[in-house]
Amino acid sequence: MAGFRGISTGRPLRQGESALAEIGRQAVALDLGAPLAIRVSPRARRVGLRIDAARRQVELVLPRGVPPEFGLRFLREKRGWITARLDALPRPVPFVEGAVVPVLGVPHRICRSLDPAAPPVSIADNEIRVRGDPSHLPRRVRDHLARLARDELARRARPLAERIGCQIARVNVRDTKSRWGSCSANGNLSFSWRLILAPEAVVDYVVAHEVAHLVEMNHGPRFWRLVDRLAPGNARQRAWLNRHRARLLSYG
Repeated sequence: MAGFRGISTGRPLRQGESALAEIGRQAVALDLGAPLAIRVSPRARRVGLRIDAARRQVELVLPRGVPPEFGLRFLREKRGWITARLDALPRPVPFVEGAVVPVLGVPHRICRSLDPAAPPVSIADNEIRVRGDPSHLPRRVRDHLARLARDELARRARPLAERIGCQIARVNVRDTKSRWGSCSANGNLSFSWRLILAPEAVVDYVVAHEVAHLVEMNHGPRFWRLVDRLAPGNARQRAWLNRHRARLLSYG
């Protein structure tokens, strides 16, 4: 998520729903090129601006009590920045017939299968083949990729956990937008299903990252040494995720 921090507002002022509505109403005239979301943060000390790649929207962050003119002025001043960031976002790639979608980093084209005996979705020969009513195609592709992600991530995670003397209680996948994975204190691992779109080495790094949390529930030096042991040379994969986050979020 790209961000920009700017105008200091000084002492917080009182703010109500009418003030936020006023910002939203006047912001329409600015024609920002994307929906505007306004968030009031009690911890913020400056007006902030972010581009939410997952939702493809502009987010204005206001310290509590900021009057409408501060937020509107900031939006006007940063219109060029907003336009540049929105233009840099990858175009959405819906799951439709003919779309090219990576599976473990390898491009696959979505196509319809007319074989009545074929499974609802299958992946072979660089194709994602979908049988049945075309209106069900997007959901079937997404559900199939999510199941494939869960199976693939579990297959990679459990041997790594055994290497460090740990057990995984459960592996789940979700459509998380802010993180690629998480590890709970009771041994449950959760991942974004979108990792199935990334190259295998990137998947291996994220799996190693979450498995390492089974031992170190922090990001201290011992944690990173364990990640390096489980996924040597992972700096390149971490950088790939940072560069291609918006691309992965653009599918579906």
